[in-house]
This record gives sequence, structure tokens and C-alpha cells, in this order.
Amino acid sequence: MKITLKDGSVKEYESAMSVIDIAKDISEGLARMACAGEVNGKVVDLRTVVDSDCELSILTFNDEAGKAAYRHTASHVLAQAVKRLYPEAKLAIGPSIDTGFYYDFDMESLDRAALDELEKEMKKIIKEGAELEKFTLPREEAIKFMEEKGESYKVELIEDLPEDEEISFYKQGDFVDLCCGPHLMSTKALKAIKLISSSGAYWRGSEKNKMLVRVYGTAFTKNADLDAYMQHLEEIKKRDHNKLGREMELFATVDVIGQGLPLLMPKGAKMIQTLQRWIEDVEEKRGYMRTKTPLMAKKDLYVISDHWGHYKEGMFVLGDEEDENSEVFALRPMTCPFQYYVYKQSQKSYRDLPCRYGETSTLFRNEDSGEMHGLTRVRQFTISEGHLIVTPEQVEEEFAGCLDLARYCLQTLGLEEDVTYRLSKWDPNNKEKYLGDTEHWDKTQNKMREILDHLGVTYTEEEGEAAFYGPKLDIQARNVYGKEDTMITIQLDFALAERFDMFYIDKNGEKKRPFIIHRTSLGCYERTLAWLIEKYAGLFPTWLCPEQVRILPISDKYHDYANKVKAQLQENGVMVTVDERAEKIGYKIRETRLDRVPYMLVVGQKEEEEGLVSVRSRFLGDEGQKPVATFIDEICKEIRTKEIRKIEVQEEENNKKGK
Repeated sequence: MKITLKDGSVKEYESAMSVIDIAKDISEGLARMACAGEVNGKVVDLRTVVDSDCELSILTFNDEAGKAAYRHTASHVLAQAVKRLYPEAKLAIGPSIDTGFYYDFDMESLDRAALDELEKEMKKIIKEGAELEKFTLPREEAIKFMEEKGESYKVELIEDLPEDEEISFYKQGDFVDLCCGPHLMSTKALKAIKLISSSGAYWRGSEKNKMLVRVYGTAFTKNADLDAYMQHLEEIKKRDHNKLGREMELFATVDVIGQGLPLLMPKGAKMIQTLQRWIEDVEEKRGYMRTKTPLMAKKDLYVISDHWGHYKEGMFVLGDEEDENSEVFALRPMTCPFQYYVYKQSQKSYRDLPCRYGETSTLFRNEDSGEMHGLTRVRQFTISEGHLIVTPEQVEEEFAGCLDLARYCLQTLGLEEDVTYRLSKWDPNNKEKYLGDTEHWDKTQNKMREILDHLGVTYTEEEGEAAFYGPKLDIQARNVYGKEDTMITIQLDFALAERFDMFYIDKNGEKKRPFIIHRTSLGCYERTLAWLIEKYAGLFPTWLCPEQVRILPISDKYHDYANKVKAQLQENGVMVTVDERAEKIGYKIRETRLDRVPYMLVVGQKEEEEGLVSVRSRFLGDEGQKPVATFIDEICKEIRTKEIRKIEVQEEENNKKGK
């Protein structure tokens, strides 16, 4: 057989060989580094036997699939360690993830000391160097095998597989786990591991199921890489919006108010207000008409839109559905049905289209408690929601306009380089989740592809992520921990105009169904605030800061002058405070820096006599003395243009200057 390698060279063998043996034939060093193989584009286990001509790549830790196999093996070592120290624990699932791996267990919760003991046990298992052996069983035998071990979660997983499926397992020493692989040849190949944390996770992600213990870990081939990653984790903890946002008093949560219902503190509320006013002004300049619609509606509205049939579990329902005499309402999870009735209040012709409606919409979604986190996943949130009613001929131009608006918003906030684009499609194997048939979906998805390709957008495609009424372009970003969230979305809707009997009169005087584009220009304001906190580590661009200037009089003799400067700044729309505390100026400077205020103005005798301010900024440190009018002109221009000013001095240098 002829084996074509990644570099194009060809190896010939007279008989079948395993991937690992081919790797050894190429190079013993390569074999030691091998984590998995790729045969004709399919990732396979190193034990896989190759018996015909093919293209073969030997995957190492430097390849994503190789890294996944390496870390998946580490998750099995974790599971073996848990079973040794906690024999009554039951195994659930343990995949590799982008940052390492996790494993879910039905067991008591684990503190840091328990994780440290598990880590020690993992290192013992690695040192033992057991070979990983793969074997298969028929489905019924596999179920019996796991039942005898008392692994009820594994039994459930097997029972979900087809009846004629052959089930694979991996054995390492006295430990066996249900798994399709791939894996390393031996536990000894693992070099640098670390258990990061533990948390709760519902079995299969549903709060209707039992809460399990999820243990997160990571693994590398070198201790130096592990140390660098742990240092990276320490750095990103400083940016975690859930921690930093509370420290900065931007938001808070209170148990008696409820999970996923954050309180925006005055500073956080001011930032959201700044963003909202900016977005509303930008949209109106682009031809959007503002609407303001109710926060709730009768069940009847959601039945028409079919949200009741496809989205009811995600809604907060008010009233007794079982009582025929009771009116049933629901808090709105989206604004589209309301804006459709705004459209329907008068007859429209083709000359009235495109019709662009925009609304700053407060929405309510009944998120699973296990999914909620800080400001990124909440039960009440506000978005820059909009719906465009367009003719078929206008779809591409208006879609392009929505994308241009989204990109403008990202660029202004300095976030444009941090996003990826995803075409979210329906799942043709789960058609009951969606409105319309295959023809409608194929036609609409192809239309969206055509538009994106024409606009030169680089995007991936993902099945099962579409809205129930149409495909979406989702603009995705990752938080500091690597979790991906949808920040902005643009959707093509081919179904709801029909359900709501929406039409326009075309050039021939005939009724026609419009297309609808659902879109956000910035997305959820709460999630955007979280994103900005993590992006800038709280050092926001000046125009977004809830406090842009703090004036620091060097003694109480200069309070009057400080307040005079404050009044001049306020007249020009600058958010400014005066620190009148009886503290030394060095202390005030350090406090201002810790509060992440972009500008501080020190005022004393000379400043008062000559109409000056001594400017210190986070960008250049000591910027020297300036006339008040000059400083006002400079900061107003920075705010007006929404400049993202570069920080050119290090914190250490600032600290020295502040002492």
C-alpha cells in the first residue's frame, strides 16, 4: 500500500500497519510526539490499522486534533484518580475543550484541597505508565458491562445509541471508560497537568436533571508552557468582568432579587446610557424610525408568531393556562411581533419600503440557572433591536447596511478585530424545531451565503444555530476564559410575514409578502458592557467613562478654583468630579489611578493665578500645565470623535510619578 504523507512524500508497505507503527517507521522522535493520526481527512486513533492507499498525517500536540487527544487522555486519568479516591463517584462525560479538559461526576463537591489531592493521584497514575487499550462490545453487552459497574450515566449514553452500534471502551490499568477516542498510547506520555477548578453542571445541560460536579483541568507537553498558561489565567482573572465590574461598582447582584437580574450601579448605568444614546442617534441618521412597544403581550400574539410553540420554555408566562377564564400573558423575549403591528397600522406600497424600525428593547428570557454568568447571560436585558421590512430586491442592500452598521459600532468601540462571523443554519435532521420546509430553508440560506460572499465576509457555518424562522449571521466573540458568545446578529426571515399577514402593494398594484431582516446594531447592552470591561480591563476609552476627569486641589484653599474648573467642564458635557478630601495630593493621585479615571487635574496656587490645570493622564502620565480652555478643547474633541487613545506609559512609571 502507498501512504502519502503531509509533505507529499510516499511510503510503501507490503502489509497493513497501525498508525503508530508507521510513525515509528518515519521517525522514533515523531512516534514519541504522536497523539493521533489523520487518514484521508478523518482523525483516528494511533491504534488504527491502515490497510490501503491513503493520505496520512501524524498529529502531535501542535495540531488541534492532536492536542485534543492528549487532553482527552488527561481527562481519563482524572476520572481514574476520582474513582480511586472516591469509589462511589459515578462517571458522566469528560471531553477535551479549547483550554484543556473537564470531567463531570456525580459526587460530593470538591474544594481546592480535594483538587490538589486528585492532582497528586493523577501524577501517580501517569508515573505508573499504563498502556491504553481499546476494545469494543455489542450494544447489549456494553449496557450490561456498565450496569455491573454501577455507571448509570454511561448506561444512559449507550442506550441513546443505535441498536446495531458497536460500543468502544478504553482501558488503562484497572480503569475502564466508555469512549470513542482517540487517545495516547500510554498515560506516561502526559507531562504537565493541572486541575484548575470545580463547579456545578447539570447532566446534559438541563436544569431538570441532577447537578453534577465538573472538574476543569489542563495539560501541556512542557512544564514551561503550563507555567505560562497559569500565569495567563492569573492575568485574565484581573479582566474577568464578573470580578472587575463589581470592584469598579458598575453592577451588583442580590440573592433576594434573583439570579440573572443584575443591578446596574450609577457608573454602570451611565455607561449603558452613553451607549444607548449613541446607538439611537446613529440609527436615526441611517433612516431608522423609533418605536416603543409593551414589555408583555397576551398569549395570542406569541401563538401567531409561533414563539409559543417553539420558544415557550424560554419565556416568563403570567396567568393560569389551565383556567379558561384567565387571560394569559407573557413577558416579551423579543420585539419583532410588536413592531409587525406597528407596520400593519397603515397600508404600505413598495415606495414605503424599506421600512426600518428601531427600538431600545428590554427583553426577558428564562435562562437556565446553570447558564447565567455576570452580565453575559441574564434573564432581563436590553438590546438595540431593529426590524427591516423590505422587498425581495432590497434584501442584499439592506442586509449589507445592517452589517455595515454593526461593523461601524465594533470599530468605534475598538472591538472589530476581536470577532468572527458565523452563518447559523437550521438542522435538517430536526425539522420540527423550525417553520417552513427544506426548500424555504435552502433558498434562504443560499441567499445569505450569496450576500456574505458578495460582501467578502469570511465566515464559518454551523447547523442547528438558526432562529426557528430563518438563518442568521452571528457575530461572535470570546470572553477572557475562551467561552464564545453571540454579540450581534442579523437574521433573514422568510416565514413571519405570512403568519402576520404583512404585505405591501407592488408596482402593479398587487399584494406581495415582504422579507424581514431582524438585526441588532450593538446587541445586548449588558453583554457589551461585560465585553468592554474585559477588553479594556476597566480602562475604557474616555468617551465611555462614567467619570472622565477628577480635579484634585492640593489643599482646601483651592476648592473654589477647582469647582470653577468643574463648572466649565460640565458646561461642555464632560463628566467631572472634585476630590475635596483632606488627603495628601500623592494619595489622591493614586486613588484616582486605582479608580481608572482617564484624566486628573491638579490645581494649586500657580494654576489658580494663571488659569491653568496640571494634567495627568493614564495615557502619557504627566502632560504638564495647560490653560483650562486648551484642556477643554482637547478632551471635548477626544470625546466627540470617540478616540481610543493609546496608553504609552507603564503602570510602574505612573506609580513613580504619583509618589
